[in-house]
Amino acid sequence: MQSDNKTAAILVIGDEILSGRTREGNAHHLSGVLSAVGIDLKEIRVVADEQDLIVEAIRALDSTLGGRYDLLFTSGGIGPTHDDVTADAVAQAFGVGIGMNEDALADMRARWEARGVTPTENALRMARIPLGAELIRNKVSAAPGFHIGNTYVMAGVPEVFRAMVEAILPDLPTGRPPISESVDVHRGESLVADDLKAVAEAYSDLSLGSYPWHRDGVYGTALVVRGLDPARVSAAMSDLKRRIGV
Repeated sequence: MQSDNKTAAILVIGDEILSGRTREGNAHHLSGVLSAVGIDLKEIRVVADEQDLIVEAIRALDSTLGGRYDLLFTSGGIGPTHDDVTADAVAQAFGVGIGMNEDALADMRARWEARGVTPTENALRMARIPLGAELIRNKVSAAPGFHIGNTYVMAGVPEVFRAMVEAILPDLPTGRPPISESVDVHRGESLVADDLKAVAEAYSDLSLGSYPWHRDGVYGTALVVRGLDPARVSAAMSDLKRRIGV
C-alpha cells in the first residue's frame, strides 16, 4: 500500500514472552492505536532480556540511529529487578549516560507517599533514565517511561503500557488512517488466488490480502482490500467481487 504516513516498529522485550509464560497483548493494542491515527506499523520484533540484543534492535529500528523506521515503541524491561535492562540498553544504543532522574524520583516519591508506601532501593531503580530523555508520565504507575530520539520506552504491564500510550498519543505525528473493505467467501485461498493477484496488480497502490478461516465445520477465506483512498478501495473490492462471482 502506497503511503506517505510515518512508519513505526514495536519492540517487545521479555523472556516471559519468548518462553510462552506470558501472552503478549501490548503490540496488538498499540497496532490498533497507530492505525487509527495514520501511522504505518511495519514491524514487530520480540527479543529477550539481554542488553546486547536490545541495543542491536533499537539501532536497527530507530531512524535517528540509522534504523529503518520513523518511530519505535518498546514494551517491557523497565521494572525494578535485575533482568530489567531496557533503560541501560537504550542509553547504550544512543551513546548517552544513565542516572537517577530527579523529576522521576520526585514524582515517584509523591505517589508512594500518598499511598503510605516506603519505596525500596530496588523500586528507586525505576527512576534511572538515560540522560537527555523526556519522561512519559502516566496515571496508573508511579514509575515513568521515557522518550529519546524517536524511541518511546514503555512498561510491559498491560495496564501501565496502555496508560503510557494514552499519554504520548497527543504528541505523535498523525497521517491518513487506512480504509478497508472485506468479504467472506466459502472457498479456499487457492481457488481465489489468481483473481486476487489480478486485482492486486491492477490496484498496486492498495494492499490486498486473503485470510483463511474455519467456522462450524465450514472453510472459507476473508478477502480484504486496504488503502488510503476510499474510492479506490471500493473500486478494487467491486472488481474482486465481480471476478469471483459474489
